[in-house]
Amino acid sequence: MKSFRNQIPFYLVYSRIVSAGLFILFCFIEFPMRDQWIVALMLGGIVSDFFDGVLARKWGVSSEKLRIWDSNADQVFWLSAIACIFLINATFLKSNLIIIGVVIGLEALTYLVSFVRFKKPIATHSILAKLWTATLLLFLIDLCLNHESFWLYWICIGLGLVSRIEILLKILSLKKWTTDVPSFFHVRKINRNIPIKKSKWFNS
Repeated sequence: MKSFRNQIPFYLVYSRIVSAGLFILFCFIEFPMRDQWIVALMLGGIVSDFFDGVLARKWGVSSEKLRIWDSNADQVFWLSAIACIFLINATFLKSNLIIIGVVIGLEALTYLVSFVRFKKPIATHSILAKLWTATLLLFLIDLCLNHESFWLYWICIGLGLVSRIEILLKILSLKKWTTDVPSFFHVRKINRNIPIKKSKWFNS
């Protein structure tokens, strides 16, 4: 029973990968309340993303493997959600293609730099990145249900740019690959092997 319990954080991570597949499927199948189902999947993803870490820390099973799976599942989940909503709202996408492309390009660059430097994916779980995830969720809900967005869109874009740049600076400044780096200002302590204070809710 304990062994099954310890796997629950992984099952929560896997659930977001399943949801990512459903997002792609919904791009090509139109049915009543499709927009509401997409929103429900996104909200479910946020809940699973929160509790996989909380439960892993509570039960003492948080590990590097889980953190990497968590980060990768998040990327697949959100890229699939964004692709789904943007394809359904193609007119909005065409009107904002350049700036959205810049954010996506920066996201890809962070992963490229991490693999070049450390041969591993990103798993920094920064505070700014979590704030961006929250604004991304609100923007996508707004666009999904109303088929347009303004203020939430620009707030999301701004935080997306700032948080991706911060991640790049962290990757370039860290001496070794590290999980759970709350902000760029913590890098100096980490490089000096000085313990940093981490939130019990957001970091292992």
